[in-house]
Amino acid sequence: MLVDSHCHLDFPDFAEDLDGVVSRAGAAGVGLMLTIGTKLHAFPAVRGVAERFPNIYCSVGVHPHEAENDWGYAAETLIAETHHPKVVAIGETGLDYFYDHSPRELQQKSFRAHCDASRRTGLPMVIHTRDADDDTISLLESELAHGPFTGVIHCFTGTRRLAEACLAMGFYISISGIITFKSAADLKQTVAEAVPLEKLLVETDSPYLAPIPHRGKRNEPAFTRKTAECVAGLKGVSIETLADVTTANFFTLFNKVPRAALLEQAA
Repeated sequence: MLVDSHCHLDFPDFAEDLDGVVSRAGAAGVGLMLTIGTKLHAFPAVRGVAERFPNIYCSVGVHPHEAENDWGYAAETLIAETHHPKVVAIGETGLDYFYDHSPRELQQKSFRAHCDASRRTGLPMVIHTRDADDDTISLLESELAHGPFTGVIHCFTGTRRLAEACLAMGFYISISGIITFKSAADLKQTVAEAVPLEKLLVETDSPYLAPIPHRGKRNEPAFTRKTAECVAGLKGVSIETLADVTTANFFTLFNKVPRAALLEQAA
């Protein structure tokens, strides 16, 4: 079984055929999905998707694009939502200096609040970082000095230095369909050489970033398999081994997800 560790099933792109999307995921061997919060005012819809399907869980958080407008930077706001059994992670959060849709100082303030919520709840963080390697590393190092927490660098496209620094801090690395692109030579080398199997996850980030041969179309969780096949080839293992390892990694990291969910999907 595969797990899509990062998707956005509350987005309008899926409004017309969500049942079909979930059904096709299952047919492709994708038995569990984590749908990700990006805006607090939209979180009820994210949670609603998780409540509707037994094999979907969710996170609560504020994307760095929304850091300026969406909330008051209080960890308690996030923590209040984590008592729900389907809320298993904090985020997505992080830093995006490519688009700079929110001022950088507010992105950092929001990121630190998510770190606090992760530390206080014990739930892992889902971290977005783009063109912000130095500040991502330094912020995580400074926050870890206040107490431990863990998480995943999702849709990893950063430098090998970023990967190695985050791995050294105990974080996982999640790979999206970008790994299948012809332009991803550096990323492929980093995954092949620097990211151990026991720290890897796979994801779609759907509806974005559909892998080859679906590039240019709406992405969906069923396509996790194409990414997993590419990663398996880079790591020199079978798709079955890659699926087993990344699924085990998912349950280790997102340990609020009951392992009974794995048995239910395998039955």
